[in-house]
Amino acid sequence: MCSGRVDIQFVLRAFLNKMDGVFVVGCRLNECNYTTHGNYHALSVVTLCKKLFEYIGLNPERLRVQFMSSADGILFAQVVNDFSKKIRDLGPLGSAEGLDQDVLRFRLQALAKLVPYIRLVERERLRVPVRTEEEYRKFFASDDVNKLIKELIFDKLVLSEIMSLLAERPLSTAEIAEDLGQSPSEVTRHLGTLSRQGFVRYDIDNKRFAIA
Repeated sequence: MCSGRVDIQFVLRAFLNKMDGVFVVGCRLNECNYTTHGNYHALSVVTLCKKLFEYIGLNPERLRVQFMSSADGILFAQVVNDFSKKIRDLGPLGSAEGLDQDVLRFRLQALAKLVPYIRLVERERLRVPVRTEEEYRKFFASDDVNKLIKELIFDKLVLSEIMSLLAERPLSTAEIAEDLGQSPSEVTRHLGTLSRQGFVRYDIDNKRFAIA
């Protein structure tokens, strides 16, 4: 299978199924067997996933991408052994990061709900018009791109998490902030957005926000 087939959903599914790490292998960059350069898409997906996982509290080193040819058997064995050791050193998914398993599943599921939107953002706003790994990494490390990811994805993720919490029961701003580990001012800003869009309403009698 071409590494260009790798999708954020595949990676999330692996972690939701309690895999401790995900290893993506593709052809060497600029040596695409199908002339589609799908391996650059894999690089983009993995780089973006690392940022998303770090944001929700997972160690981004649990995800790795490596490019090699079918003749690189020795290199493949070395890389697999190195990655396996890294995962063993990191420990079980979530608990090694100090995340409660229910909290981890909640965050991964909220992220999974955004996958169609994230695909769109990646395709329309995060495609790199160059063909070198160095430029890709430089692009994703830039302040402008990090700001873009925060505004287009991270903020949407918080909105998704708030909606998931309110689907269970009405909550106050303080309760939502505590559950999400966000500041009350940030939660207030997001609740304002959801209110304007007609997704949530404020119950004056109970002093709680609820699904509209």
